Amino acid sequence: MTGQGHATVKGDLGTIHIEIRTVNNRGFKCSLRASDSLASLESKIESLARSLIHRGSVQLNVTWRRPPGEDLPRIDAEVVNAYVQQLTNSLPSEVTSTTIDLTNLIGLPGVIASRGESQIDQDDLWQFAQTAVTQSIDNLNQMRAIEGERMVDSLRTDSASVANRLKTIQTLAPRSTDVYRGRLQSKIERVLKEHDLQVQTVDLLREVQIYADRVDISEEITRLQSHLTMFNDVIDSGPNEPAGRKLDFIIQEMFRETNTIGSKASDAEISAEVVEIKCAIERMRELVQNLE
Repeated sequence: MTGQGHATVKGDLGTIHIEIRTVNNRGFKCSLRASDSLASLESKIESLARSLIHRGSVQLNVTWRRPPGEDLPRIDAEVVNAYVQQLTNSLPSEVTSTTIDLTNLIGLPGVIASRGESQIDQDDLWQFAQTAVTQSIDNLNQMRAIEGERMVDSLRTDSASVANRLKTIQTLAPRSTDVYRGRLQSKIERVLKEHDLQVQTVDLLREVQIYADRVDISEEITRLQSHLTMFNDVIDSGPNEPAGRKLDFIIQEMFRETNTIGSKASDAEISAEVVEIKCAIERMRELVQNLE
């Protein structure tokens, strides 16, 4: 499902900003861009996203800004004092006072240092990042939930359409055998009259029964009805668990049964209903592939 979410979390470690976007995908695919300072947490961030988003192509951008002044170079007072002490001790004994140029002193090795990443507890940093990622996905899910409700409404409409057309097919199915029996009987009577022959009624009934068995679609209708019931039950179960893959599988079975009905039935009206059912199932398939 498509959607986007944002989150900005501020704390003692600075500010983390998360931007997440998702587009439709049958599986899960994550493209993560994170600040260099968060490189050690990339695998954890992706695992967290995978646990909360089960389907879709995910673009996840994570930036971390440390507190003001944290990234600025700092003067190591201990190193400065050590340099001053060494300079003082190196002066000749007859020199009682001198002036130390601070500009030159700052340029000495080790005087200017930057805050090292090792000084930040990685567990604290992960908790900080985890909070931001979770919030951004919560915001994403709110947007996707609205889209999901519209998609579910459309699925229910198509499901009802399939059920209604299936009832029509169920009503038309017995007529197919009757039509065939009447057509076969007319042909046989015409041929027998032309050649002055007779045929036993039982032979005609046997031929009609063979045809009826070949075009019987009662089992396919029953299975398709069962798949529709299962499909609606999954939709009505709510958003507590991912249902996209399950619905995708059910639709595959629905399409298979519909194809069988279309291939076995020889009635034009049944064929027309089958075409409409296939169109509805195809619309359902496209929507389901976008559901999580």
